Amino acid sequence: MKKTRIVLILISLIAVATKLAARDYNILNYGAQSDTSLLSTQALQQAIDECSQAGGGRVVVPTGNYKIGTIILKSNVHLHLEQGATLYGSTRLADYLPVKSDYVSLRTQTNTIQLIYADKVSHVVIDGYGTIDGRGRAFKKLSWNDEGITRPHLLRFIQSSDITIKDITLKNSGCWMQHYLACDRLTIDGIKVINRNNYNNDALDLDGCHEVIVSRMMADSDDDGITLKSTSPRLCENISIANCVVSSHCNAIKLGTETNGGFRNINISNIVVKPSYDQHEKFFGQWIGSSAISLEIVDGGRMENVSVSNVSVEGTEAPIFIRLGNRARGYLLGGKDFDSLIPIDHVGTIDGIRLDNIQIRHAGSMGCSISGLPGHPVENVSLSRISIHHKGGVSASDLPKIEESIKDEKEKDYPESTMWGNLPAKGFFVRHARNIQFSDVSVQTEEADVRPDFVQIDTE
Repeated sequence: MKKTRIVLILISLIAVATKLAARDYNILNYGAQSDTSLLSTQALQQAIDECSQAGGGRVVVPTGNYKIGTIILKSNVHLHLEQGATLYGSTRLADYLPVKSDYVSLRTQTNTIQLIYADKVSHVVIDGYGTIDGRGRAFKKLSWNDEGITRPHLLRFIQSSDITIKDITLKNSGCWMQHYLACDRLTIDGIKVINRNNYNNDALDLDGCHEVIVSRMMADSDDDGITLKSTSPRLCENISIANCVVSSHCNAIKLGTETNGGFRNINISNIVVKPSYDQHEKFFGQWIGSSAISLEIVDGGRMENVSVSNVSVEGTEAPIFIRLGNRARGYLLGGKDFDSLIPIDHVGTIDGIRLDNIQIRHAGSMGCSISGLPGHPVENVSLSRISIHHKGGVSASDLPKIEESIKDEKEKDYPESTMWGNLPAKGFFVRHARNIQFSDVSVQTEEADVRPDFVQIDTE
């Protein structure tokens, strides 16, 4: 009886081990080849499909270099890239699959292309110490709004849930690196993003997402770094971002520009903002970055309960930018292209922001701003323990030009921290605002600067 029992136990253990082993789907077994002159798209897609059909498992990309076009992720699939494994995006547009989601937002009403795509999936993981390289320099910018149409996103999830992106390196997208649209319960942890090879090279775009944790991300982007958007009425809300290092020629941390829904319950902390080590090429922005923190509502929508704390900043021309405008760009097409967007019929709101312990060094001379519109003030903003050290150098002869510049409120303009150039204050220019509280704020300049630390217009 004992021998029989032992045999049965061994058989059971072998069966369990066999079952566990079967949960790995190595792409080499499906015909993938470590050869970037050949496409391994079909092999990788077959592994993903079989893994999902079997109820889930791990699709393994072993050490090697593999070229792919568009792949479609499925639910319960864990895509694992071993150390030394690289997925290279094809440089031929014909290898990318145009898709159109049924989710209605600014950029889902036409076909788009992306290297890795998922729509309505759940329980998906992408991890490992490998690399996904989109080789995005091969795709030329053809129009002002061709993101994802003729230049592929590298990674795009739409209306999906329980998604984890961990430890991998993402490089060289055709436009946005990673776009998460209307997703719930998203975790991004320990990844590295290098995106400096094309226009619209954002590092991370969270768009109308709920319950998100972003941590330990190292990002170096030509365009915006950590970006929250709202390209539909769905708000970005309940989001925690912490312990990241960000380099950007534009805005390191940005809530905006698209703001049809808005932003609520956002906590951002322990961030280092610095210039890129690579200063040889720039598509957008400023060499030292446009801003460290940009908080914007310009297309309707609302911003409330936003906290940004413990940020160390080196560089940026206008480090802190809070803007309530009225560009009024909608998300619904009234015709066949983006020139026919139906405008928003109301001004949004900014009410409830806290900035604390922001240390800024070697910034440009422009200054920081908090700016609403007549009859539509920015409200209830607390700024504490902020130290600003910048270039300075504004003389009395520069002041008439500055005064002339700010006469235009630029209500409809694209919101950008540098939109007025040098501001009337070398610290904070505050216009159309209510209940703005400053505590322990200091401003120093390298060169003599005649501007006061604070200027306020239409404030209470």
